[in-house]
Amino acid sequence: MSSHGAFTSVSARRTFARPTPAPSTTPSPPPSAAEKAKRDWPESVRHYVQRAFATENTIASIPRQEMEIKLKKIISNSAENNTLGTIDWAKLPLPQQMILEERARPALLSANPPWGNGLEPLSLQETNVKSTDTLSKKRKSSELDLSQNGQEKVPPWRIANPRNVFEDRITHPDKRQRNDVAGKGSSKSHHNLANRKKRFEDGQPGYLSQQPFSPSKASIPPDVDQGPVIGRSQDLEKRYFRLTSAPNPDTVRPLPVLEKTLEFLKRKWKKENNYSYICDQFKSLRQDLTVQHIKTEFTVSVYEIHARIALEKGDLGEYNQCQTQLRALYSQHLGGHPEEFKAYRILYFIHTSNRTDMNDVLADLTPTEKRDPAVKHALDARSALALANYHRFFQLYLDTPNMGAYLLDMFVARERLNALSNICISYKPDVRLRFFTEELGFESDDESARFICDQGGQSFLEERDGEVRLLTGKALRFFETARNAAFKKVDIKGQI
Repeated sequence: MSSHGAFTSVSARRTFARPTPAPSTTPSPPPSAAEKAKRDWPESVRHYVQRAFATENTIASIPRQEMEIKLKKIISNSAENNTLGTIDWAKLPLPQQMILEERARPALLSANPPWGNGLEPLSLQETNVKSTDTLSKKRKSSELDLSQNGQEKVPPWRIANPRNVFEDRITHPDKRQRNDVAGKGSSKSHHNLANRKKRFEDGQPGYLSQQPFSPSKASIPPDVDQGPVIGRSQDLEKRYFRLTSAPNPDTVRPLPVLEKTLEFLKRKWKKENNYSYICDQFKSLRQDLTVQHIKTEFTVSVYEIHARIALEKGDLGEYNQCQTQLRALYSQHLGGHPEEFKAYRILYFIHTSNRTDMNDVLADLTPTEKRDPAVKHALDARSALALANYHRFFQLYLDTPNMGAYLLDMFVARERLNALSNICISYKPDVRLRFFTEELGFESDDESARFICDQGGQSFLEERDGEVRLLTGKALRFFETARNAAFKKVDIKGQI
């Protein structure tokens, strides 16, 4: 018979035992997708998957692909740990909710509420009043009006969009700040943020990877899109602590209490003048405003008062934090004194020799702002220094509106050394000390002589014919060296 017949020959069985099959030489194929689909998943898991893909549970900010990956990871981890039957799938957060939580954790962990200084200014008619107990021309915050200029308060329900919880902390209104974010400062910040996120994830690797899910132990921070915190605390005083988790409403003060707190702090500052206490209380007050998304005229007032107190005490770090927030608040036209702080900003950039930001400020000034007395004074001071007109600059120094003299004091010694060097070049061999007193804005000859001695130039002072004279010809090189050292650039914490 042909080998290609219609049947296959087999050997005859000689016993009743089941024949042993020959070992297969080809590996068995992996189970097909259909066989995997036949796995018997618990009904609760199937309902959980259906809820995850339900239209009403869709979150626009989370792509479907990302949600599917998270869902697969949740179920796979549970299957590996044999916890499919022990997890309460009806109460387990959906994968999109877990993703939102993971996104919110870095913001909550890195939250640093600017968490300073000055009291409310005098009315515009009183801004040129001089202090009666000192020869200084500087205004003190405790001398300023504590009211809100008779303006009607904005109702507390006029708050900003609750979707941006920490937007003020990442707002960069001008070009220099945007450049800073792209520079090394930003990379360092992002590096620290990544490290914090990694440490957090190492401590809590997942809902299902370590132990069965327990609803009683679940701690899910509220979604940032759910709106602001509504405070319930009635305490007027509260120490400032940096937020490391979602704020507790029981420790946050609502707006009516915050208004009473501000009045209490004003009285406390006038009576005790304790800056460390006031600064801590104002930072706590600002933090409560931030977590409740309160952005009204009251918010502007709080930041202005804190900025003035910090300015009076020379705390540029807190002042810059307040100034940065005020710029964002002024852009929303919530009231306040934007021209006053625009003038401070110009003087600050003179202090830091920041020509780039100075040009940005000058370009943004409107004709109305340029006519404001405080802004006009700051612009005149800048122009006088640019033209090396020191006679004009020190006249402006002695007649500074509001609290600008505190900023001028931060760099007036540097400008005096610059003027002194130029005088030594122009006037030789010597000059009367009285000339320096009048030209460099000193209150007396003793003050001008003390300034020269503080720089180490006492050997160039000589008493002759009943008056003190400075030997300008011999002192030129000495004061040029001192001037160059004074103009060295120094980094300032919290620069704006």
